[in-house]
Amino acid sequence: MTPKKKHLKTVVIVMCCVFFFLVKKEKMERGKYLALVGGGALLGSVSTFFLLRLLQSQNLTERDGLVGSSYSTFGSLRRGVSQCSKNVTADFNGVDGCTIARMKIDRVVNEDLLKDEIVSEQLTRNIQFFGFESQQKVTASYVVVIGLGGVGSHAASMLLRSGIGKLLLVDFDQVSLSSLNRHAVATRADVGISKAQCLEEHFSSIFPECQIVAKVLLYDSSTEEEILSGHPDFVLDCIDNIDTKVALLAACVRRGLKVLSATGAGARADPTRIRIADLRESTNDPLSRAVRHRLRKDYGIEGGIPVVFSLEKPKAKLLPFKGTSGEEENPSDYQIVPGFRVRIIPVLGTIPAIFGQFMASFVVTELAGVHVQTEPVVNFDMDHYHTLHQRLIEHEESLYGTSMEVQVDVEEVMYIVKELWHGRSAREQHVKDVGRGMWRSVNELMLVRWDRTKPASISNLILLKFKEVDEHESRTLEDIKENEPEFHSRVSAVLKRAELDFGL
Repeated sequence: MTPKKKHLKTVVIVMCCVFFFLVKKEKMERGKYLALVGGGALLGSVSTFFLLRLLQSQNLTERDGLVGSSYSTFGSLRRGVSQCSKNVTADFNGVDGCTIARMKIDRVVNEDLLKDEIVSEQLTRNIQFFGFESQQKVTASYVVVIGLGGVGSHAASMLLRSGIGKLLLVDFDQVSLSSLNRHAVATRADVGISKAQCLEEHFSSIFPECQIVAKVLLYDSSTEEEILSGHPDFVLDCIDNIDTKVALLAACVRRGLKVLSATGAGARADPTRIRIADLRESTNDPLSRAVRHRLRKDYGIEGGIPVVFSLEKPKAKLLPFKGTSGEEENPSDYQIVPGFRVRIIPVLGTIPAIFGQFMASFVVTELAGVHVQTEPVVNFDMDHYHTLHQRLIEHEESLYGTSMEVQVDVEEVMYIVKELWHGRSAREQHVKDVGRGMWRSVNELMLVRWDRTKPASISNLILLKFKEVDEHESRTLEDIKENEPEFHSRVSAVLKRAELDFGL
């Protein structure tokens, strides 16, 4: 019996003894006797109530085992006690770090999770979508999410609900009242505790089989090894600070880790303009522009990093910073961590949430081995497609004497240019022209037949630059296949997709 139980039992016995002693001590008048009986009954009821509550609490603690220590930590934090349950790290930039693990993290995720009847039932819709083996890949995966605000909390939440077997949640910041308009799970009761610990607590009741580690840490060179070690299958960058974001992305590239980065979600309102593409293609976003510049300048990284971004131009700017006096002041004077933004950018809570959902969907499908063809970023309008269609007709008439074998209309030209070739030459594997550069590039592009012996159909047209056309049409497919097997294979695969899309 625990000390609390013994103490409560003693209190009950003492109260009973006092009651009978008073009854026996003297003869009481009928009214006093009834009053005393009523008081004793009331005391007994109260004692029974608290005894049942204690037993219920004890049973929950025994059942949950390892979870108990985490809950006690959250309780202390809610009472204003700034402490961590385990592993207090060194101070960095004035921010203390700690690790709170609900379960001990092993290097290998339990690959038999789906054999559990409750787990398989909880994930039954995912299993039906992906198939058992593909969902098993998801469940056996380890994902790191860095930055747990409006974007990161929603991404982490859907990764959890999708059955990710192991999650590392990292953020040095706390839940604020103003962040509740965009956070995935935080409530008013969570205000003041760390975002990492907030998610850990809520997640434990959603998918308790997931191995979760919550780290109250700021990512930098001193914490890189602690955060990125362990061979994660994916890293999600949901940081909104340029210096930290650039350092993280560079580290992931150096370590060969798959990473998906979120750019600016603030000051936007149109969910239909959110895209996932290479960092080179992210336009109309000041954060993306700054990150691209820094990665190229400091690390020689040109692209190759997928990002979630919006084509929508921000509808608002950073608000002016006002100090306690109400007057505008220098924001850097109030920074807790050097380099981190103090001024506020207006945020419509739905957009960061959708960014996070995009990220989770992309990562889960990648882990399951299901390739999703994202919509390419092509800044052409219908006039451009009309021009390319007319250019094709004129070229056919010039080369073959007739345009009778042109079997595509303007809408199909749009599909070929946008969906198949992403608005660039078939010989360009990586993006070179974006934004207005892509708009201008149409002036030097044209559609030509891949196989000259077949009509100019939707599955036999490639996009090339003017200077590439003559060389291409002077060669046979056999020559290309022999001397450029990789190019031949890549183009053939793209054209095969057109056949499948149109049932040819």
